[in-house]
Amino acid sequence: RRGKLQRESDFMASVDSSWISWGVGVFILKPLKWTLSSVLGDSKIPEEEEVLIYVEVLQEKAEEVYRLYQNSALSSHPVVALSELQSLCASVCPDERTFYLLLLQLQKEKRVTILEQNGEKIVKFARGLHAKVSPMNDVDIGVYQLMQSEQLLSQKVESLSQEAEKCKEDARSACRAGKKQLALRCLKAKRRTERRIEELHSKLDAVQGILDRIYASQTDQMVFNAYQAGVGALKLSMKDVTVERAENLVDQIQELCDTQDEVAQTLAGVGINGLEMDTEELEKELDSLLQDSSREPADVPAVPQKVLSPPMSDAELEAELEKLTVCDGDLAQKAVSASSDPETAPGLNL
Repeated sequence: RRGKLQRESDFMASVDSSWISWGVGVFILKPLKWTLSSVLGDSKIPEEEEVLIYVEVLQEKAEEVYRLYQNSALSSHPVVALSELQSLCASVCPDERTFYLLLLQLQKEKRVTILEQNGEKIVKFARGLHAKVSPMNDVDIGVYQLMQSEQLLSQKVESLSQEAEKCKEDARSACRAGKKQLALRCLKAKRRTERRIEELHSKLDAVQGILDRIYASQTDQMVFNAYQAGVGALKLSMKDVTVERAENLVDQIQELCDTQDEVAQTLAGVGINGLEMDTEELEKELDSLLQDSSREPADVPAVPQKVLSPPMSDAELEAELEKLTVCDGDLAQKAVSASSDPETAPGLNL
């Protein structure tokens, strides 16, 4: 009811027909039907339980397969054999049926495409996490053939290296046994094998060099397309822009700026009647405040009423000083006499 389950037949039918036309229907959908109609006829087909697919789980597993491929050594090439991919995904796909369903989900998302080449199915992945895969072309098929040649040459070199090592061991054994002629034949076979290994190494280097050039050309093509798109976008953005129009626009901007400066200066030098009226009212209010402050008594200390004596002369100051000196001498003599008489000493009031 919630729409999270889907019949297997409906899921396979939901794959875009344009993708099926590339070989998906022939090489992927037919093995998934698991019917005996071709052998027993439609009337003798036993009833099977309807298989349901949990769509969310299928999408998660398909994403896991894609990431597993991207993190493997197979991702260095744009295409990969279906058998190699199945071996790589053995931990995610417990059986062939699940593996095919995950491939269908990836094809539905347009992240992989499948094609049969010389009786073997090959898979092409999208280059990028959110990119869409392009259809198989002659370049992809040629790259796959070169990859197969590289793999065969590598296996042949490994086999010949083991054969040369065996010839070397046989020559040692024959030498220990005193069979000199047999040892010489083994050494000659070893040299022939080494020459074949050198030839295969040369061919392998040539194949790898071609692959490197193909990958470099694909990168160059990508950069070229990016440049071309950039030039097209730049032309569109600069379509209505010319030097004359730019100069005219700059002149207009400068003229407007000058006009704005003149207007600002004019406005700053002109008085406004409303402001003048406000200034006059403020002056009147200030005068009234000054009048009120003059009427209020000031809080100042009272003026002393004692009349100051006129200033004294120098002779008067000297006479006053002599009087003070005589008084001080008398006071000192009285203090000495009081200290000599113990009875009168307590009565002395200093």
